Amino acid sequence: MPTRSGITIGPRTLALLGACALAACGGEKQQGEMPPVPVESLVIRAQPVPNIVELPGRIEAVRSAEVRARTDGIVLRRLYDEGAFVNAGAPLFQIDPRDYQAQVKSASASLQRAIAAEQNARSIVTRYGPLIQERAVSAQEYDSAQSDYRQASAQVAEARAALDRAKLQLSYTTVDAPIAGRVSAAEVTEGALVSGSSGTLMTRVDQISPVYAVFSASNASILDLLAKRRSGELNLPALEKVEVRLVLENGQEYGPVGHLDFASPVVAPETGSQTVRATFVNNSQGLLFPGQFVRGRLELGTLEGGIVVPARAIQFKGDDAQVSILAKDGTVTTRTVRLGSLLGKNWIVTSGLKPGERIIVDGWAKLRPGQKAADAAEMKKQAGQKPQTQPQTQPQTQQGR
Repeated sequence: MPTRSGITIGPRTLALLGACALAACGGEKQQGEMPPVPVESLVIRAQPVPNIVELPGRIEAVRSAEVRARTDGIVLRRLYDEGAFVNAGAPLFQIDPRDYQAQVKSASASLQRAIAAEQNARSIVTRYGPLIQERAVSAQEYDSAQSDYRQASAQVAEARAALDRAKLQLSYTTVDAPIAGRVSAAEVTEGALVSGSSGTLMTRVDQISPVYAVFSASNASILDLLAKRRSGELNLPALEKVEVRLVLENGQEYGPVGHLDFASPVVAPETGSQTVRATFVNNSQGLLFPGQFVRGRLELGTLEGGIVVPARAIQFKGDDAQVSILAKDGTVTTRTVRLGSLLGKNWIVTSGLKPGERIIVDGWAKLRPGQKAADAAEMKKQAGQKPQTQPQTQPQTQQGR
């Protein structure tokens, strides 16, 4: 038997030492392999999702009136507070009325003179009536008296029309609001000369509720929608049932929901776009103003076979959005996806993912592409199915040592 330092080593001892060495080498190899990182994952499923299209738009007043001068004169004073709400017919400006008041008096005097001439002509005709039967006056004189009476009646009508016109011109010296709404700043000041013939702009009045939100949609996107509807991929509702939500310039979502009420049948040749319009009620705070830029989220039906992923699964790298894919063998890869709209805590993914693929929802931040990972829930499930696997191997290792 071989000996070392006076100690005899038998064949059985050598076999045990060799087995221990092999076990030790195998244990080091297993310890060198990193176990899969537990993560939370999700299998992608196709499901109906709302087809939300975002478009840039601008707020327009349903009715907007330009207040212009309808007569010539000097502006005496402004009768409203700039930016205030006014009712229809409220006085806005006062133009010097004295010249028109004098014209009304002159026209009234002319009417009285014409009425007096008419009454005299009528009395002559009335007096000639019996005399013509007695041949006291000639038929020619009677006909002339009737002609004078008719001319006098026409002059009365003409004078009355002149008086009405003079009164109308006088009424134009008080410039009223044509519609109810918020009135803009004055375009003229006291002492300014305004002209009725040229229609001097004095101010504007915009109806504040309801208002229009006008959007521009590319003709190509509209053709794509129509193609999806024909193929059955998209269920598109009637125009007036399409809901629209607004996002203001500061990112705040406007509360009241609007509906489309108009789609232009004409494509603008300069931009290749079509105009669509929605109607909104302006809330009590009056957040919508004509000319304001907004973004509209149009719910254009439902897409069959859409993909929705939790927002926490999305990794933003600059302008790109990525997700971590967990392969069947546990390998982790990243993939760029295209996002649609945000639905609560979920993103609609328009491209980059397929049903049946597994994505990492939570835990992707501690992983690199190529690493191994496994779903934590499945790992716990497998551990529960084989509870005795670990206790069986532990005593054998200790026995080998």
